[in-house]
Amino acid sequence: MNVSDTRLSQIAQRFAELEARLASGTLEGDEFVAASRDYAELEPVAREAAGVAAMRAELAELREMLSDPEMKAMAADDIDRIERELPDAEAKLAVALLPRDSADSRPAMLEIRAGTGGDEAALFAADLFRMYERYASEQGWKVETISANASDIGGFKEVVANVSGQGVFAKLKFESGVHRVQRVPVTESGGRIHTSAATVAVLPEPDEVDVQIDPGDLKIDIYRASGAGGQHVNTTDSAVRITHLPSGIVVTQQDERSQHKNRAKAMQVLRARLYEKMRDEAHGEEAEARKAMVGSGDRSERIRTYNFPQGRVTDHRIGLTLHKLPEVLEGPGLGELVDALIAEDQAKRLAAQNG
Repeated sequence: MNVSDTRLSQIAQRFAELEARLASGTLEGDEFVAASRDYAELEPVAREAAGVAAMRAELAELREMLSDPEMKAMAADDIDRIERELPDAEAKLAVALLPRDSADSRPAMLEIRAGTGGDEAALFAADLFRMYERYASEQGWKVETISANASDIGGFKEVVANVSGQGVFAKLKFESGVHRVQRVPVTESGGRIHTSAATVAVLPEPDEVDVQIDPGDLKIDIYRASGAGGQHVNTTDSAVRITHLPSGIVVTQQDERSQHKNRAKAMQVLRARLYEKMRDEAHGEEAEARKAMVGSGDRSERIRTYNFPQGRVTDHRIGLTLHKLPEVLEGPGLGELVDALIAEDQAKRLAAQNG
């Protein structure tokens, strides 16, 4: 996509207007927040646009210099250099101009559940959670565990966490799906390789104003918590189950000793699930197009295999295999997979946009 000079000027003008508004000191509250968000979203586009505009302007000046015999040779060399560099700069601008998912800048709710494989699946779910915690730490994000249902041998039957920071959902949204592991379980005495699985769901977390929940649509049950948690948890009616009647979504929370804290966390999870449901319904007509990209994000879709005997990780959607399983599980290697998924998605959306 070749962006016109007029479009470059419009981007520069819009960015200058936002800078002036933010610098004026007259914006407060929601107005300031909205302008700051617009500025953050436009800044990378404006940076790439400014680079392309500068290169095009320099190229035009150099071409005029070709008529000067004394400057012709030098100008020709610079023209060759810019003509080699300009297509890459224009390609980066085209990517920056791709329509953004409105949820990309949001925090995310990360849900991991053990699938087929019993205790081994629960251990793998714990491995995945630690992988995302380490990756989040590298990104400067904060991970807060909302609820965790531990297995008897140290894994997770289910764990839900909030991940907050810059661009969380944009980087984690392609992690939703079935993650499969092939390894010898610690409970296996015969040394046989087993295949187990865990499901991952990454949901963008909305602001309270994005999802209005009518209290009359909620059925709230208070009951005594069960499982690990100590005597206080198990003898106090502190666990909360919230059912959203119109959608049928049920959220339970019992990790906190306080009924009020459990209710607040359950509402946080409910709000995220309702927001994702609203997004799915609003973009229903785009479902097939999304599947044609990197993936639909459907948690029933097998997306990745972690093979311990061969030390490899394969992402089935883009056919990428990395022979660095330990690095992936430690966090740094996951970044390579995330970046590859984002790049593939951008390439396919550019191709679709260009017909």
